[in-house]
Formats: sequence, C-alpha cells, structure tokens
Amino acid sequence: MKGLWTVFRKEVVENLRDRRAAFNSLLLGPILFPFLIIGMSYLSISKQEERAEETLELPVVGAEHAPNLLGFLEQQGVVILDAPEDPEQVVRDQASPLVLRIPPEFPEQWRAGEPALVEVIADPSRRESNIPMTRVKSMLAGYGQQIGAQRLQLRGVSPSLASPLVPKDVDLSTPQSRGALALIFLPYFLMITAFTGGMHLAIDSTAGEKERKSLEPLLLNPAPRWQIMTGKMVATAAFALASLMLTLLSFRLALPYMPTGALGFELELGLGMIGKLLLVVGPVAILAAALLTLLATFAKGFREAQSYMGLVIFIPMIPSLIFMSNPVKPEAWMMAIPMFSQNLLIAEFMRGELVPTAWLLIASGGTLVLGLLMAAFAATLFNRPKVIFGGG
Repeated sequence: MKGLWTVFRKEVVENLRDRRAAFNSLLLGPILFPFLIIGMSYLSISKQEERAEETLELPVVGAEHAPNLLGFLEQQGVVILDAPEDPEQVVRDQASPLVLRIPPEFPEQWRAGEPALVEVIADPSRRESNIPMTRVKSMLAGYGQQIGAQRLQLRGVSPSLASPLVPKDVDLSTPQSRGALALIFLPYFLMITAFTGGMHLAIDSTAGEKERKSLEPLLLNPAPRWQIMTGKMVATAAFALASLMLTLLSFRLALPYMPTGALGFELELGLGMIGKLLLVVGPVAILAAALLTLLATFAKGFREAQSYMGLVIFIPMIPSLIFMSNPVKPEAWMMAIPMFSQNLLIAEFMRGELVPTAWLLIASGGTLVLGLLMAAFAATLFNRPKVIFGGG
C-alpha cells in the first residue's frame, strides 16, 4: 500500500500548489453559499417590508359608481388615481401593478342587497404585483364584511349567524422546523460541493497527466497500477470531503447573522448536526470521486474531461430539484436511492425529526457500496493500454 499513499501525497501536494485550483476546490463553495443565502434573506425581507409599507397608488375605473368604497380605501391609506384608458394594457406594461374596475351595474346590485362585482385587474405571474394585490383584496374583503355585518344588524339578525363555522389554526410547527424551510437549498449546496470539491483534481490527475505525457512515467514505477489509480481517487475524495466540511463550518459561522427574528424561525447548526450531515453526505463524496475519476480517465485530454464534468454536475442537481419542487414524505424504500435519500435525510435533520437508524444505514451504506464498486472498477482502468494511450 506504500505506492497508494505515495501517489495520494503527490496529488494532494500538487493540487495545493495550484492556488487557483485549491481555492476553487476548497474555498469557493464555503465562501459563496452562506453569503448567498444570507444576502437573499436580507434582500427578501427588505423588499417585502418596503412593498408592504409604501403608499399604495390604485387606479380606479368607474370610481363614480362606488364613492363609499373609495372613501373606505382612502381611509386605509390608498391613493386613488384617475382611470386609465386601457386598464389591461397599463397592467401589461407594468405602469401599475393592478387596476380596480367598478362596473356600471355595481350601484344597482348594491342597493338590491346582491353581491356587487368589482374587478381587480392584475398579473399574478409578476411577483412584484403579489403584495399590492394581496393588500387591495384584503381591504375589499374587510369592507364587504363590515357592510355585511351592518346589513344583518339592520334586519335584527346577529352578524355571528353568518359565520356558522370558525376555523382555528393549531400550529404544530416549531421554530426549528420553520427554519428548515429557509435552508431548503442546503441539500442542493452540499450535493454540489461533494462533486465540485474534487472535480479539478480528478481531471488533472488523469486526463491532465495524460495530456502532459506524465502518466506513462508514473506507471513505470514498481507499484501496482491499481494502487496508483486508487491513490488518485483517495486524494480526490479527500478534497471533496474537505470542501464539504468547510462548507458546513462556514454555514455554522454564518447562520447567526441571518435575520431569523424577522423571519420567525430558529436556525442552529451545532457540531452534532454537522456530524450527522457528514455521515449522510460523506458517502456521496466518495461516490463522486469514483465517478469523476472514472469519466476523466476515459477522456483524451483536459478539455474533453471538462466537457464531461459539465454533464456530470447535473447528477446531484436532479434529486435536489425534484425534492424542492415536489416534497415527499420519507419512506424506507426511498433510502436505497443514492443522493435522493440524502436530500430527504438532511431535511429531516434540519427539522429536528428523529430518523430511524435503519434509514441512515441504508442511505449511507448503499451510497458507499455503490461508490466503492465504482472505484474498484476505476482502479482497473490503468491496466488497459487503450485507456492510457488512446483515452477510450
């Protein structure tokens, strides 16, 4: 095994000497991801507060049909603007987030005690319109309830009879479980880090050496070729695990600076949680090292290997994107799916849920076995002259 550790030290030292590659492998993710989440949190809060507190200007079509309604809206701080000629086009052009239109039949419906129609013209697909639209609809609903209650009182009927059912929310969420929603991107970041942490080393130690014509002299050494290849994979896995650990530590240092109070949740990433996450995601780094080394070995040169990596990076993205777009309840059989099981377990850990030990063994053990099998196959590639000299 002496040859294995010699190659391991060689690859680690050479990669650390390349400062740009070392920074991209070890430090780019740990620095970028926490600042990205914190920056997005502060930006989201500031924009929401700004839109919720700013003066709401509302163009109204048919204002003469409902003077009392407009008076109510003005009491709520709404500035009534003149009616545009084409309300729909005004909204499409984003000149105004929404327009209120009161049809001519509104007064007749109102006097008859019928539900009076008002139109809120908006484009819900534009996120900047959501807050003004919600504010206006809330005011209209409040005005309708107020008038409805007065009508019932005038007829000698208690307004409470109009509400035979009163739903009450019983919130079982905890500050920690709500905080897990803020870190929904954490599994995605960790999966990406497990792949990108060792990507440069995997390419440089195989396709790079092949392109520099330094692989053949290395294979002339008396060490078995499987040890040489395994040493390269171990070095790649070590960089991936180091990047993963640095990312978790950077999140631990950065989370206290998140605006958790304003968002109404609690976030904490203690050493015990970091240990659990490493136990779950660590095997993914080994699987990634084996897969990256395997593909880079088949490449004829550095550039071709990089083109392969551009496709491989989608592999950890797919389970994370599926989980974010379609949350599912974790089940035992899902733990056998590499990377998808890691996404589910990370979410459960962040929520503070108890995870069965069998699930951990299946998820981590299954991913580790798959990675070792792939590594065992990759270790045999240097015994193939066509792979060494032809790259295929």
